Amino acid sequence: MRIVVDDLSGPRIAEFLADHLEQMKATSPPESKHALDLDELRKPDVTFWSVRSGEAVVGCGAIKRLDGERGDHGDHGELKSMRTSPDRARGGIASGLLEHILAEARRMGLSRLSLETGSDEFFLPARKLYEKFGFSYCAPFADYRPDPNSVFMTRTL
Repeated sequence: MRIVVDDLSGPRIAEFLADHLEQMKATSPPESKHALDLDELRKPDVTFWSVRSGEAVVGCGAIKRLDGERGDHGDHGELKSMRTSPDRARGGIASGLLEHILAEARRMGLSRLSLETGSDEFFLPARKLYEKFGFSYCAPFADYRPDPNSVFMTRTL
């Protein structure tokens, strides 16, 4: 397994992310779906990693910088697009990737990392993972608003 910065140009990662967006559409109402599409993930304020096993994409995750948001000084980032291939779930991929992303966030000079995830049972494994890595529940951040389908978490780095 290797974690690489991905330029999002290959067909494998495009298919993996399309599956992610379809899964989010199936589990969240449209007004509560906050997953980014390929164009949004290619913006300069996003760093995207894919997890590869051989040539297969088995996971992904990203950091979106929240420069100048609510008075910070560009040191706040948002964890985005965390996904593990369903057939590889509970195999340590998400933990390894999250550990890598936290280290990279520190290297990038971020002092806080926040995230939005779903509030229903489908997202419970994700919430447990984030709790394990020191994220705590918080109020909405950036442009998010209170939403019964979303929970917000944050941690200092």
